[in-house]
Amino acid sequence: EVQLVESGGGLVQPGGSLKLSCAASGFAFSDYIMSWIRQAPGKGQEWLADIGGSGITTYANSVKGRFTISRDNANNMLYLQLNRLKTDDTAVYYCKKDQTIGPGTQVTVSS
Repeated sequence: EVQLVESGGGLVQPGGSLKLSCAASGFAFSDYIMSWIRQAPGKGQEWLADIGGSGITTYANSVKGRFTISRDNANNMLYLQLNRLKTDDTAVYYCKKDQTIGPGTQVTVSS
C-alpha cells in the first residue's frame, strides 16, 4: 500500500523559510516521479514541482527560484525547501505519487 506522510509545516513570517519532508513507503520510491502540490483556502490544487528518480526537476513559475524540491532515494524521502515565503504561499502542502497524496502539512505565512 502506498503511503505518503508530510511534515515540517508551521507558522512563519513573510520572507522566512521552511523545509517540508515527505516519508514514502509501499512502492519502489526511486522508480517514480514525485511531486509537491498545495491547496490554499477556497482554491483548487496547485502543482508546484516534480522530481524524477534521477533528480531532474521542474517547477511552477509561481515558485521557481524560491522553492527547491529534492529527494533521498536511500531513505525514501522527498523534500521541499521553501524560501522567501509570501502570504500567498499559505496552504496545505502535499506530496504526490501518481494520484496518491498524503494527509498534508499546513504552512501559514503571516506577520
